Amino acid sequence: MGEIPGGFPRPSPPPAPSTADLSGFDDRVEHRYAENEGVRIHYAALGEGPLVVMLHGFPDFWYTWRYGMAALAGDPGGYRVAAPDLRGYNLSDKPKGIEHYGMRALLGDIAAVIREEGYESAAIVGHDWGGALAWQFATRFPGMTEGLAILNLPHLTGLTRELAGNPAQREASAYTRRFQEEGAHEDLDAEVLARWVSDPEARPRYVEAFERSDFEAMLYYYKRHYPREPYAAVGPPDVSARVRGPVLVIHGLQDPYLLPGALNGTWDWVDGDLTLVTVPGAGHFVQQDAADLVSRTLLGWSSR
Repeated sequence: MGEIPGGFPRPSPPPAPSTADLSGFDDRVEHRYAENEGVRIHYAALGEGPLVVMLHGFPDFWYTWRYGMAALAGDPGGYRVAAPDLRGYNLSDKPKGIEHYGMRALLGDIAAVIREEGYESAAIVGHDWGGALAWQFATRFPGMTEGLAILNLPHLTGLTRELAGNPAQREASAYTRRFQEEGAHEDLDAEVLARWVSDPEARPRYVEAFERSDFEAMLYYYKRHYPREPYAAVGPPDVSARVRGPVLVIHGLQDPYLLPGALNGTWDWVDGDLTLVTVPGAGHFVQQDAADLVSRTLLGWSSR
């Protein structure tokens, strides 16, 4: 298969060596399911304590959070961590039809995981599409959101502003316009989608997870929710659209798809404390490129 137009996905920068102890990780992780209106959502869980839900993006699955899960669930972490496969991915259900990938359904999946774990609320951590869902969950379900951590996904209002006014961001997002075309999923395969994974031991797991996934469902997220041409900036949010609790934003500055200019004005969508951390040596998959830094930052932020 040829390279997907727009060059996605490109290899990630070599990851910094992680000091996280993953010995026995697979044996310690629990695999569970939550149900949302007949759709079963698989998630991996680890640890005991306050709940943290970690949401992956594209192309990824729950295992992207292995370093963060080990850090947050361990000593001195003391958290219960749940990392779902988004619907359409890996072991979660893959309902056919774009109508099953609206925001109400996707946010309902997150709420279902929280309830299945027996909690009323959780801290929400999201990367890429998981970050987009996390932003929305915090505004629509503030009572279920203890805090919000976003990795390499500027607020979509900021991203739309950049798409409307910044040619560099429009070029960086060229792959998304291809993904929004009819039949774009036919150009995807598991091996190509996994080529960003730098860890040679993890890559076969990614290929297996993507072979179990539904490529058309993966692209429903872009077709249903990513800004479309002609791009037009939107005004400032009203009070109901602002995140009320504390927000942490971590952004790898070598991300070739989501440029850091979209971070400007993030404070306009946050009523609580906002902490912004940029990582010069990391790319789009910052949770793996700078695993130790991300884990330490999440631990320090969550323990305030």
